[in-house]
Amino acid sequence: MNQSRITEFTLLGFGNLQSFSIVVFIIFLFIFLLMVMGNLLIIILVSTNVRLQSPMYYFLCHLSFSDLVISTNIIPNMLGAILFGGKKMTLSGCITQLYFFSGSTFAECFILSLMSYDRYLAICNPLRYSSIMDLNCQIFLSIWPWLLGLTVNLTGLLPVLNFNFCHDNIIDHFYCDLFPLQKLSCSDTSLLDLKVFIFSLPLFILPCSFIVVTYVCIFLTIAKIPSTTGKQKTFSTCSSHLTVVGTFYGTLIAKYMIPSVGHSLIVNKIVSLLHTLFPPLFNPIIYSLRNQDIKTAFRKMFAQ
Repeated sequence: MNQSRITEFTLLGFGNLQSFSIVVFIIFLFIFLLMVMGNLLIIILVSTNVRLQSPMYYFLCHLSFSDLVISTNIIPNMLGAILFGGKKMTLSGCITQLYFFSGSTFAECFILSLMSYDRYLAICNPLRYSSIMDLNCQIFLSIWPWLLGLTVNLTGLLPVLNFNFCHDNIIDHFYCDLFPLQKLSCSDTSLLDLKVFIFSLPLFILPCSFIVVTYVCIFLTIAKIPSTTGKQKTFSTCSSHLTVVGTFYGTLIAKYMIPSVGHSLIVNKIVSLLHTLFPPLFNPIIYSLRNQDIKTAFRKMFAQ
């Protein structure tokens, strides 16, 4: 059969909110600006303040950079879809957007596990902390999340470039996700499903399991501290990270691990929106409110 190969798609965004498109656009634009400013502020504070030159804040910079990649990759196109009732994207543009979004998501999983490892060393092995977590170790460890996220991710996305899209070119979503692209394809996607399952599951499960194990060890160590004040002070160094982990994995589990069968499109969009907006927006807020060093550096910057 003669079929015209589709190479351009239209993202519908939130088509059912057309009568409120200007209001919704302004709200999400404001949230996007808060995301960018908050994460840039964290990076600038850590880079310029001597008191924040430690492994914990070094990894926090990578976390903020990952959040910047996710938000700047998704939100501008979403704003265009909201304002104009749709956003046209080429196939290569869709693949590029999906590549950086999923790659940064994978990287963030490993960055959070590195931050838990840093807290584990600082609390459970404090005498050797400085010698183990030196600058060379920090740089070496920080390379791997990005290397894994951006290379393993290619195995699932490169086959999409060879797909034939001959059914429709309408994506009822606010960004190019893998599953809507598979639904539009008339090629066999069973091998891709297997690859995504084989590579994605360990990239999500292993970092999460590592975080759980490290915090079990941390809590056991904190329980041995005799004074209540000492326990509270030690735990306070972990509270921000635990809150960020809960926010990130809570939205991630809701998006990828809860079956979508029976869910309406609007529910899936809302879950995806929470995963896209919440971590980049609240991570800098959590660290700014719950971390004394960040608050002190913030006051000094604006007091000058």
